Amino acid sequence: MFAIMKKELKSYLLSPVGYIFIGLFLLIFTIFFYSTIYQSQILNFEYLFYNGATILTFITPVLTMRMFAEERKSGTEQLLLTSPRSVTSVVLGKFFAATIIMIITELFTLMYFAILKHFGEPSLVVALNTLFGFLLLSLAYISFGMFASSITENQIIASVLTIGVFLAMWFLPDIGGIFGTLEIFSLIYKFDNFPRGIFTVSEIITFVSFTLLFILLTILVLQRRKSVK
Repeated sequence: MFAIMKKELKSYLLSPVGYIFIGLFLLIFTIFFYSTIYQSQILNFEYLFYNGATILTFITPVLTMRMFAEERKSGTEQLLLTSPRSVTSVVLGKFFAATIIMIITELFTLMYFAILKHFGEPSLVVALNTLFGFLLLSLAYISFGMFASSITENQIIASVLTIGVFLAMWFLPDIGGIFGTLEIFSLIYKFDNFPRGIFTVSEIITFVSFTLLFILLTILVLQRRKSVK
């Protein structure tokens, strides 16, 4: 697993992919910082991450769309699946490499907290709570994006599928108001409680369960493909 993770991490950092992801996120995040925090003259660092969840919806595929789709299209997937490493280690290695890129991105957002700290006293507890919730949301998004990449050899299809599902999750609370409590399946709805500092164990369980589900589904897809070959 660690060999795969190291290889994937190098592919992110020795190619434009990782830098594009981090750069895009911080660029859009900075725009929201100016329009939401600076112009309004408020010191609530956590407010930024409502917009951060929106950014994540659209740029997660930058990290995930190539994970398996590129391997399948280039023909290297067969070498990967027939290597001595287990399918589980391959999937987890790729997942944790993307997770490290996400953690690096989150660490960069602390510079906005430092800016706010210069002008006042933003709540560190609420900020850390928000960062924790955002990481859980990110892991859930990465796991689904990885799954989407595993079921197609076309990176564009994987990207569109990932964004489409995330967008659908936005509207679940509204649909739930008509047909029932569908908001319980909305990751965005679950994340909203973290910046308020009122999250419960159920939110954490939801994110962890979603993440584990799609990691497992990715493993099953690749295991089935390996057995067929």
